[in-house]
Amino acid sequence: MNDNNELQRGLGARQMRMIALGGTIGVGLFMGATSTIKWTGPSVIFAYLIAGIFLFLVMRAMGEMVYLHPTSGSFANFASDYIHPVAGYLTAWSNIFQWVVVGMSEVIAVGEYMNYWFPDLPQWIPGVIVVALLMGANLVSVKAFGEFEFWFAMIKVVTIILMIVAGFGLIFFGLGNGGEAIGLSNLWSHGGFMPNGWVGFFFALSIVIGSYQGVELIGITAGETKDPQKNIKSAVNGVIWRIFNFLYWSNFRNCYSLSLE
Repeated sequence: MNDNNELQRGLGARQMRMIALGGTIGVGLFMGATSTIKWTGPSVIFAYLIAGIFLFLVMRAMGEMVYLHPTSGSFANFASDYIHPVAGYLTAWSNIFQWVVVGMSEVIAVGEYMNYWFPDLPQWIPGVIVVALLMGANLVSVKAFGEFEFWFAMIKVVTIILMIVAGFGLIFFGLGNGGEAIGLSNLWSHGGFMPNGWVGFFFALSIVIGSYQGVELIGITAGETKDPQKNIKSAVNGVIWRIFNFLYWSNFRNCYSLSLE
């Protein structure tokens, strides 16, 4: 805050977009995508498409409200103003609770990843380091935090792009498979397009919807952005399509390159 106890508003549109991207692209994609494919098969790409349509509608609606009332309370304030104060109270605390749970799952995932390369390293050590880094990033100025989030989210974005390119190289050119292209046979092999029926599809759909979690951070950061009307409009319109494309095409690649077995 500044000397007048007001928010510094040090975030720009590019930082808002990357904060939302970084919050959405995480363990759910890098570790959980294969589980959803196993449960629902190649039809998971339709699950991401359906969830993406609802994401578009919800984010457009929230974007309009944030555009008119760019406050740090975001959707919790909207629930209080347009529904009832109790709704706002429950929304705020449920959001805090779910991010505490998600944050801890991310920390555990870091330990799992490090254990793959360093099996003798205790998993609590990477977790403590990550928590310390996160605390340090949150204690500095909002502008520095925005830059921190921007570049770390950029690492995720570049990684996903490389994964998508490598996946299509494996499918069509046999990259990393001795030159033997996998082709599109996984689309109908191993039980067909929907091997576990509608039950498996709807079970995976709930997880797919959760994988879009984090896009609402645009609303939360609205109170910290400079020139809110300009930056919010740009951020909302841009991040919806970026998140959908990253999640959809990465799982499209997974469906063709990974066998259900």
